[in-house]
Amino acid sequence: MLHSSQTILIVEDEPGLIFTLKDTLENEGYQIVIAEDGNKAIQLLDENIPDLMILDIMLPGVSGFDICRHVRERNLLFPIIILTARDQEIDKVTGLNVGADDYITKPFGVKELLARIQARLRRNDEYTIMESNRLNLGNVQLDLNQGVVKRPDGNIDLTTREIEMLKFLSGFPNEPVTRKSLLRHVWRYEQSTSTRTVDVHISKLRSKIEMQPDDPKYLVTMHGVGYMLKFKKGQ
Repeated sequence: MLHSSQTILIVEDEPGLIFTLKDTLENEGYQIVIAEDGNKAIQLLDENIPDLMILDIMLPGVSGFDICRHVRERNLLFPIIILTARDQEIDKVTGLNVGADDYITKPFGVKELLARIQARLRRNDEYTIMESNRLNLGNVQLDLNQGVVKRPDGNIDLTTREIEMLKFLSGFPNEPVTRKSLLRHVWRYEQSTSTRTVDVHISKLRSKIEMQPDDPKYLVTMHGVGYMLKFKKGQ
């Protein structure tokens, strides 16, 4: 399968691995951009947005973790796969917490990497985005392009995680979405951890988008199931 319209940014400083990744992915039809240090990666990301990034942690200049933070602080939601020789659980957890979608530990199999790339790009395409990334909830307007909630009492910024939650929930208007689904698609946890994580973030998001968060009209709890975003398509 060719992927001529999809660009992958490889951020890696090992020449041999760069050559292998570039050759393999170009043969699959991807467009490849290379950054051999963290500063170059930041520069490239400020100029163009890839469809996916393969990111080493240990880099000259800016670390992979800091690059990940930079991407998510800009509210860029493309998938990030961390590729690292560090196999400690804390490194994996840190990577996921700063916004990575997945990680692969060196050495790795090329087929496994390709499968993970395809899965992440496919999952990214599964988001059903509301028209123009804007939505009216009564007298509150959500602008997901700008990451802002526009309320009668002033504007409030959304975090990257909150934008992802709204995008995912908006794909299922007026339908219950389970906590497990939110963990899997927004937090990218393959195995469910404490669902309290979702509840805390929902509470914070509700305080931003609801004028009366203690009596929500739009982001409602479905007891024993999860949550529902209530709105009309095209609203």
